[in-house]
Amino acid sequence: MQPQIRTINVTRYVTPLREGGSMPAIAEADDGFLYVIKFRGAGQGPRALIAELIGGEIARALGLKVPELVFANLDEAFGRTEPDEEIQDLLKFSVGLNLGLHYLSGAITFDAIVSRVDPKLASQIVWLDCLLTNMDRTCRNTNMLIWHKELWLIDHGASLYFHHSWQNWEEQAIKPFVLIKDHVLLPKATEMETVDAEFSGILTKERIRSIVSLIPDEWLKDETTFETAQQYREAYITFLEKRIAHSEIFVKETQHAREALI
Repeated sequence: MQPQIRTINVTRYVTPLREGGSMPAIAEADDGFLYVIKFRGAGQGPRALIAELIGGEIARALGLKVPELVFANLDEAFGRTEPDEEIQDLLKFSVGLNLGLHYLSGAITFDAIVSRVDPKLASQIVWLDCLLTNMDRTCRNTNMLIWHKELWLIDHGASLYFHHSWQNWEEQAIKPFVLIKDHVLLPKATEMETVDAEFSGILTKERIRSIVSLIPDEWLKDETTFETAQQYREAYITFLEKRIAHSEIFVKETQHAREALI
């Protein structure tokens, strides 16, 4: 089934979230809800939004809990009255489509010492992050929230880091993910082979293609590696399909990294 992403219009800038290097913010939209907005004008540009979109929707397809993602449209006139010059510049360079995550009001940051995660769920999240080459779920920065007593995944913008250079990107697809050694849930991830069989079956070629097809053309227009937006999408599809087809490589790396901890 083709995933659906709504488009909202940002109506009010509420507050910056300065703990993120990309300066995300809480903002209100024309549907009356609050969203955490990731801006295309921030340091990593649209690539971080592409990683967030692909990572979040793959996680959702696998049955993991992720806040709703929306395309967040920023009007040219928005932010002109913002007194902070740094924020005003960010908004100026972010006119057009950005990415929003539904704001989980009252959520608390996941703490591995306080919250228990069963081995199956831990293995599912570790498998996801190996697929996405997501280096950003460590003890120091878990990028997970507890909301209504359930575990929610946020912030996949550091994933798919091969797209920051596009050098040897096809080779990168079949490499182990050595940074998994720092994953906050690695000690609990004892069911990797079971999860690998399940998740590889869920992420069919059709499902990967339907998720990658969500990337807006305007997030790809300033890239120079390929000639068309569709060629970029095909590269993301090829990377993910290859990585899934060779998932035993990152599963073994995870098992070795876990054994080294014990």
